[in-house]
Amino acid sequence: MKINLKDLTEKIENQDYIQDFETVKYAQVSKSKKKLTEYATKMVKEVAAALKHNSLVQTQLAIDGQRPVTFALETNIINLPYSNYKKISSFFEEDQEYPLYVYFETRSEYINVSGFRIDQLATEEEINGDADAVIAKLVDAMTEKLKQVREYEKPAPVKKSTAKTTTNKKKTTTRKKKSSK
Repeated sequence: MKINLKDLTEKIENQDYIQDFETVKYAQVSKSKKKLTEYATKMVKEVAAALKHNSLVQTQLAIDGQRPVTFALETNIINLPYSNYKKISSFFEEDQEYPLYVYFETRSEYINVSGFRIDQLATEEEINGDADAVIAKLVDAMTEKLKQVREYEKPAPVKKSTAKTTTNKKKTTTRKKKSSK
């Protein structure tokens, strides 16, 4: 599927795309690759169906727990989330058509300093040609991100020094002498 910038931004702005949000407990997926594969399969199938119907899609899996994380798949022409759609016009021409890609997003305050990561997961051809390979790639990516979330240590806040330093400078002034004529 190809789309021009105007249609893309209008669809995102009007939320004219397929949306699916699911929330699970951390314990349901953290130790079970089989369960994670089930969710990944559902997400990839939703993307494939949306692409067949020439529609954009956003599917999310939110994982609740001590270190919450949200995984999402979005179709877009650039690696920017739908929430930043207004920035897309800075990179593309309005009247030209562009292919859609499938992007994998991770949101968690325990993933990195920004709390967000986005990577290209697949092309439309890869989804339609070998969905099982894309599912396996997604499961691996989710597993890796869950590991990063578990092991992430927030950077220590930078402490501002409260001690004041003062310097004594002598101020000197010079007076001009009047010149006599």
